Amino acid sequence: MATALLPPLLTFLYLFITTESANPIGVNYGSVADNLPPPSQIAAFLATQTTITRVKIFDCNPHILRAFAGTGISVTVSLLNSDIVPVTKLPAALSWLSTYVIPYHPGTIIRYISVGNEVLNTGDKVLVANLVRAMWTLHEALGMLNLSTIKVISPHSLGILSASTSGRSPSSGRFRRGYDRAFFCPVLDFCRRTGAPFVVNPYPYFGFTRKTLDYAIFKPNDGVLDVATGLVYRNMFDAQMDAVYSAMRKLGFQDVEIVVGETGWPSMGDEGQPDLNVENAESFNGNLIRHVGSGVGTPLMPNRTFETYVFSLFNEDLKPSIAERNFGLFRPDFSLVYDVGVLTTGQGPSASTPSTPIIPAPAGSDKTWCIPELDVSGAALQANLDYVCSTRVDCKPIQDGGSCYLPDTVRSHASFAMNAYYQTNGRHDFDCYFSGTGVITSTDPTSRQGAVLKRIVHSRSMDAGACFSPRRYLNEDGEEAAVNMVQASLISRVHDNAEQLNQPRK
Repeated sequence: MATALLPPLLTFLYLFITTESANPIGVNYGSVADNLPPPSQIAAFLATQTTITRVKIFDCNPHILRAFAGTGISVTVSLLNSDIVPVTKLPAALSWLSTYVIPYHPGTIIRYISVGNEVLNTGDKVLVANLVRAMWTLHEALGMLNLSTIKVISPHSLGILSASTSGRSPSSGRFRRGYDRAFFCPVLDFCRRTGAPFVVNPYPYFGFTRKTLDYAIFKPNDGVLDVATGLVYRNMFDAQMDAVYSAMRKLGFQDVEIVVGETGWPSMGDEGQPDLNVENAESFNGNLIRHVGSGVGTPLMPNRTFETYVFSLFNEDLKPSIAERNFGLFRPDFSLVYDVGVLTTGQGPSASTPSTPIIPAPAGSDKTWCIPELDVSGAALQANLDYVCSTRVDCKPIQDGGSCYLPDTVRSHASFAMNAYYQTNGRHDFDCYFSGTGVITSTDPTSRQGAVLKRIVHSRSMDAGACFSPRRYLNEDGEEAAVNMVQASLISRVHDNAEQLNQPRK
């Protein structure tokens, strides 16, 4: 939905929540792992228990985009390097936006579209030659769709700087010869004309030695003098940022905003990497977060804050090396690897800060079930079904011939899947979030509310496979029991109790 088509009040609220906040910290949400929690849990956790207001993903995963709807957290989506050349054509750009942006925005706040990733590093001359054209075409397509609040960016590594200036004073920074005016002038001109930032990925981790470790991780050190300016640098991050700024200034683009797309430090390393440890990771990321939001800026860019995306949200167990697997602030169970001050409450999701409406359990009862809201669309239910069945939850009972296959409807199968997921994962309230489409009840939907239903769940293991779905059960008189009516009664009780429980609906 285009912002211009929103009612005035919603337009005001949308602009309010997309305005630059005082906290410039975001996080890169990678998913090269087989043990991460579902996107709905991650979105609920970030929204309710952290100060993180922005995430960047490396694709356009629809489950992730749906999960962040209504959270107030803005998302950067990424167009893959392989899609750069196709979207230089306007019809293809419009088609890409229609698939990956329009179905989700502005319910999910899409802040940036990242076109490729560190394209210059690929050495692919075709991609390099088409990058700026693709950015302009996407910008034009966004304008046609009244989505001009979404900016088009493209992140770059510090490999964009000339090797002849590497390791020298930050004020001598310049772009690689041959690319400075032919490539970076058009990129920076695009940024200036469209109001988009220039995005870089400065990693002191890649540039430190044992001698410069304290300088790299923001620990006390003697500093490094830039002899050309007389300025003293107390950390490598500032030096890297000012080297980029100097390169931009040499081309006349010092007014373009700089955003840090990635930076981080591993908490564990491979053999022979003793400086990759929890203490140093905490020092780097903790001091980085405080520094970029302090307003101090850098020696060449004083009194500035920098929108910064820490790499990364979770440790990712399928990456090739130990170091690459250990960039995360959190483990997959939401426990902290180390504390950098991004939590607003106690560690990890807890029952004290639920993201899903809950009906209080009767005295002496500890059983709860997860059911879908009545007004959930078929598309949302199908998305929940697809997600659950892609996890370790057994969906065989709702496959053709299974014990819970009938009735063969999306709502019936999604009801089974959502509850099975909730039960299998430990019955936490965030296990029933499902982007705001689930509701927790302590009343057994298969056995209460005026109909004595034949199927009674007796144990937790059976809870996970309870076939509660509309028109699935018969009462003792042989009449069909409309469980959707049961759900309506239960959900009504949830909403009646929401104010009392101080749990506003998401």
